[in-house]
Amino acid sequence: MRDSTPTVGSPAELARALDATGYLADDGVAMAAFLAIRMGRPLFCEGEPGTGKTSLATALSEAFDLPLIRLQCHEGIDAAQALYDWDFPRQLLHLRTLEAASNGLLEADTVERSLYTERFLLARPLLRALTEAPCVLLVDEIDRADDEFEAFLLQVLDENAVTIPELGEVRAATPPLVVLTSNRTREVHDALKRRCLYHWLEHPDLAREVAILRRRIPGIGPDLAAQVAHAVHSLREMELLKPPGVAEALDWARALRELDRDVLDAETAAATLGAVLKYREDLERVARAGLDRLLAG
Repeated sequence: MRDSTPTVGSPAELARALDATGYLADDGVAMAAFLAIRMGRPLFCEGEPGTGKTSLATALSEAFDLPLIRLQCHEGIDAAQALYDWDFPRQLLHLRTLEAASNGLLEADTVERSLYTERFLLARPLLRALTEAPCVLLVDEIDRADDEFEAFLLQVLDENAVTIPELGEVRAATPPLVVLTSNRTREVHDALKRRCLYHWLEHPDLAREVAILRRRIPGIGPDLAAQVAHAVHSLREMELLKPPGVAEALDWARALRELDRDVLDAETAAATLGAVLKYREDLERVARAGLDRLLAG
């Protein structure tokens, strides 16, 4: 593991490092990530699903050879799931072992001290990030968590430390590189955004999406990559429940390669739309609009 935070000389240098991992960052993403690294600030990435927010954290961990620690947020997530918990079954087994060895003659203080040690501590993602830094901490889909968890997270990120009552304070020797993502299913509070650098990720333009497909799908030809990228861009212009992201474009291209297709024709597109569209209503809407529009250009 590295002994210090990652260093990079310029946004262009960072873009090249990300490119080496297969992540093609545009100028805005490279600048935001560069400043987050140099300033030691969390990077808050917001945008539609499939625009590369989560992939950016993965690429940063690969580019700097740092561990990636992921905290997947969800409705109802609490501090115990994110920070730490105690291994109660092992503590109970330990207690029974002590009782058997001492014929029941135990000192309460001694037993309590032996139960609440690092041996029985279950480190969750936030605590792991503080103790294993330098690392990349991905707080994924923070918009799915509730307000109370957001306030708790704010304190941990502010101080890069947490106090465990039984053990004392745990502070990161080197603050982790933090990437927070949001699909904007709800507005995240200003208090959290103020402590982060902010970047809104758009879907890539046509040329960049073609480049992503050719980089990530071995053996895909330029014609098929261009057809898939154009079709996906056409789908995003329709009023769909779930417009496809880059991940869906990659899935579609992989599916076509598995079928040994070098071109995307109407029949194949109709048969494989399930790789790129995930709602029945969207499939029906595209079918009604006709695949000619989808494949034109």
